[in-house]
Amino acid sequence: MNTVISIFVFLYGIIIGSFLNVCIYRIPKEESIAYPPSHCSNCNNKLGWKDLFPVFSFLFLKGKCRYCGEKISIQYPLVELVNGLLYLSLLFKFGFGVKFILICLFISLILVIGIIDYKTQDIYDNTIYVGVVLGVLYIGVEKYLGGVSPFNYILGAVIAAGILALIAITTKAMGWGDVELVFIIGLFLGWPNALLMLFISIVLGGIVGSLLLIIKYKSIGGHYMAFGPYIALAGYITLMYGNEILNWYLKMFI
Repeated sequence: MNTVISIFVFLYGIIIGSFLNVCIYRIPKEESIAYPPSHCSNCNNKLGWKDLFPVFSFLFLKGKCRYCGEKISIQYPLVELVNGLLYLSLLFKFGFGVKFILICLFISLILVIGIIDYKTQDIYDNTIYVGVVLGVLYIGVEKYLGGVSPFNYILGAVIAAGILALIAITTKAMGWGDVELVFIIGLFLGWPNALLMLFISIVLGGIVGSLLLIIKYKSIGGHYMAFGPYIALAGYITLMYGNEILNWYLKMFI
């Protein structure tokens, strides 16, 4: 892979990550993600480029606002760095092209959804709408460039979301936002990978949930575990390694 392209993709990823932090902060507050410009949430001073350069501004400013000295959450550089690394991993997996760009946007979206759900236990409709649009565009690109039937993607999304919907109805353990998140991820994974993604998310959530129950975390302060982060993580894992996991399973057990 060309080193220049890799560096460009990583830098672009951390820049987009800076915007993702804006989305994570403003969407739950139902504020515009475009206006007003970025500002300190404590002193309201408008932030300049020296304050907003991804990752490096946090390090240069020692994690504090240059105007009021308010501590900046470690979330900001972490989201920027993670998004850059995610883009880089996707570049190595899919190569550079239209499909790669759509997948990057999709991964950034589910990163935002997962973090917001973790912080608020809520998945917002406008993020789901964006996911549906991206999913439809992705299916169109796959049909045009790869000749893949849209039916495969729609089938995967409907079956995976349908199964989780039944779980949500019968157990009340899931929210409808989780069902919608599974649906939009399924639009990118298709059948049978969407079902694998659902299985992985349940396993991840079950493992973490069991650990939290052991330390009685769920009973402290009325805090409940959000499922969205595990769906998002499972979506990334399946996107990257889904075919390999399925092939391994078939060789081992069938």
